Amino acid sequence: MPVLFVLIWSTGFIVARYAMPYAPPLKFLALRYLLSIACFLIWIVLARVRWPSKPMQWAHLALTGVLMHAAYLGGVWIAVKSGMGSGLSALIVGLQPVLTALWLSATGGRIAARQWAGLVLGFVGLLLVVSRKFGQGGEANWLNMSFIIGALFSITLGTLYQKRFVKPCDVRSANAVQLGAAFVVTLPLALLETETMHWNIELAGALAWSVLALTLGGSSLLYMMIQRGAAASVASLMYLVPPVTAIIAWLLFAEPISALTIAGTLITVLGVALVVRQSAVPAVRRE
Repeated sequence: MPVLFVLIWSTGFIVARYAMPYAPPLKFLALRYLLSIACFLIWIVLARVRWPSKPMQWAHLALTGVLMHAAYLGGVWIAVKSGMGSGLSALIVGLQPVLTALWLSATGGRIAARQWAGLVLGFVGLLLVVSRKFGQGGEANWLNMSFIIGALFSITLGTLYQKRFVKPCDVRSANAVQLGAAFVVTLPLALLETETMHWNIELAGALAWSVLALTLGGSSLLYMMIQRGAAASVASLMYLVPPVTAIIAWLLFAEPISALTIAGTLITVLGVALVVRQSAVPAVRRE
């Protein structure tokens, strides 16, 4: 399950780059949430799925939906729309397992020296890559860096919050609630966008993949793995996402991969691997 999740999750950054020439980010995401909700509702009715029974559970799910869908995806897609490449956005968001593992270790009472070393390596590698992306003609600027870093913290906080507060319930009804909250938050902002959607086969394909593979598939897998306590397994594989995304982006969009980019990415991957080794992350029991 974690391997399948990572393979699906890696395509999210590619789809963002693929769709953004034809649509404003928040309008696209609002439509993605709406179509995903419709799919889940049909599934829920046909399978007679139970909804969460307590109001507080709805509130917890709604908050995680805002963090893990509206804020995270909104940040990534706005950053890509603002010129950031798929590889760089995946590399920055790929630090999420580092933040998650350090938080779990810190709340468990201790952060190992190896984890501190991994944290330093991760950020040194990231700085090597980003340093060549700033400046005239570069894909990184303070605007898209702000949005992608916001996305990084949103997915980290959302993952930790869901693991701590969301009680086990059916993944289909849980996703419907999360997406509903994300839609409510995203729609008013989407209506403020002046750009219109230019429909073509590329945009339709990106929307279909976003709904069917990324939301119904990837988000459901993420929810189930967090519920089953497999967050460490996801983290240990998540650092494969940036290099895979960079290779796909190079093949599809001719995003340049320089020697410094390769070195920085490998250093970051090594840093993340040091931090998220399962033996260093204390088990967290759901209360």
